[in-house]
Amino acid sequence: MSDDSIENLARKLAESVPEALRSMRDDLEQNFRSVLSTGIGKLDLVTREEFAIQQAVLARTRQKLELLEERLKEVEAAAAPAKKTAKPATSRKKTARKK
Repeated sequence: MSDDSIENLARKLAESVPEALRSMRDDLEQNFRSVLSTGIGKLDLVTREEFAIQQAVLARTRQKLELLEERLKEVEAAAAPAKKTAKPATSRKKTARKK
């Protein structure tokens, strides 16, 4: 949230104070501004620009992942026939004959 937005919100809050407390309006507005700045600072928010950048990075990463998945399927498909034609290695165990 920008400083201007905080200023506007603090001003509106101060203006909404009842007439009896109008003499403290400037102090209240300053307190509102301070509380709003502190509270918003604790929210760990990102700017719209930062969000858009991370969204673009995620889209590119997702696209690369999809391409890699397709390539992996192609490699696995190409390797599957090779496995079927290869003769499996057999091991002969010597068994003891009963007499």
